[in-house]
Amino acid sequence: MTESRGQWSGKLGFILAATGSAIGLGNLWKFPYITHENNGGAFVLVYIACIVLVGGPIMMAEILIGRKTQLSPVGAFRVMSLGKPGGKLWQGVGFLGVLAGFTILSYYSVVAGWTIHYTWLALSGQLAELATNPEVLGTYFGSEFLADGTQQVSYHVLFMCLTIGAVFFGVKGGIERVAKVLMPILFAILIGLVIYSSQTSGFGEALRFLFQPDFSTLTKGAVLEALGHAFFTLSLGMGAMLTYGSYIGRDISVPRAAMQISLLDTLIALMACVIMFSIINTSDIEVAKSATILFTTIPTVLIKLPGADILNAVFYLLIGFAALTSTISLLEVVSSYAIDELGWSRRRATLTMGSVITVFGVLNALSLGGNDALTSINLIGRESTAGVFGTMDYLASNWFLPVGGFLIAIFTGWLLSPKLTRTELEDGHGLMKSFTGWLFLIRFLAPLAVGAIIVSVILGKEYQ
Repeated sequence: MTESRGQWSGKLGFILAATGSAIGLGNLWKFPYITHENNGGAFVLVYIACIVLVGGPIMMAEILIGRKTQLSPVGAFRVMSLGKPGGKLWQGVGFLGVLAGFTILSYYSVVAGWTIHYTWLALSGQLAELATNPEVLGTYFGSEFLADGTQQVSYHVLFMCLTIGAVFFGVKGGIERVAKVLMPILFAILIGLVIYSSQTSGFGEALRFLFQPDFSTLTKGAVLEALGHAFFTLSLGMGAMLTYGSYIGRDISVPRAAMQISLLDTLIALMACVIMFSIINTSDIEVAKSATILFTTIPTVLIKLPGADILNAVFYLLIGFAALTSTISLLEVVSSYAIDELGWSRRRATLTMGSVITVFGVLNALSLGGNDALTSINLIGRESTAGVFGTMDYLASNWFLPVGGFLIAIFTGWLLSPKLTRTELEDGHGLMKSFTGWLFLIRFLAPLAVGAIIVSVILGKEYQ
């Protein structure tokens, strides 16, 4: 099974691919937006604490289940639940992960496609013309671009083709190879943009905003938002980390891998904030209270800086690369289910599942006509659930992922024996002195924290 499913070539391949899964629009788009909304410093500290105390422990749980079973989410829970209370009903957690991957990819690829369009606009010089007038750019994005069904579908299909192409060639030959190319480029672009930002007059103000906490501005809603985003940004609850974990050997340390992935994910989110706030502060503009800041505000700021066309193109290329590494992991979750449970070949699984998701995603692409649709995107906002796009995003972000993460924490903490989980965590790692602390977090704090997200949704607050 291990040979037919494939394995990473080593630790580096796994770390880059898993980090790529975690890094996406949530880091480069949503995190700067919600950090601005929640007044910076104190919110950032709470977010980091949520990563360490909730996100990290659940990630370790997903990876250890994947490595132990060498199966996709459904098969992994079927095997691990034998003889446990609830029995095969726990397969439902795996099915929920596959459903989440399918659903999220069907609309995530639509948003990801926008980066291709904006890169082309920047290189052709059209973005410079549009961005000289913020109202013109806003009208173009909301009333022309999103309302153009042909463009929405075309860019969605193009991005799905890129995603299918990477997964088609397997774990080592496709996913890992793409990650080893895209991730270094992504880091290089980010570092370059940070260096560029450090030369702007708004750099110091951006650092103070991010790293000088004022706890008097912290609200209960901000804490829930930090918790919800920490969970979402690490690709938890959707089976991605479990699936990627099923391709690693026992010589790789699960705790170290989870720590490194979490650290890189957080570092990139903070770098994105430094870049965006430095540039915005330099231009001395009021950040629009809009979830669409990336496509309606940032270009109007970048256009005022030297080398604007290239700067815009590089910026959107960065966003596109980050999105692609995430869409690859989402398709892999769905494809691995077909490979393991249906006995399909990788090529058949990838082409069939990828095609079905592409067709389903057309409905999302065609539901974004007009400005009203902008507020339905939970990837960047927390607003209404208008249209197919908004409904799919609402279900995935507010139900599938939190419920899946909650059940993973309960299953790992309470149904699996401490002896088994300790063995899994120490294989490839050595004596884990912090095991007792991890067990406490996965049994108590993680379920309570993720449960709070679910309760907030039930009460209709959605992290607010």
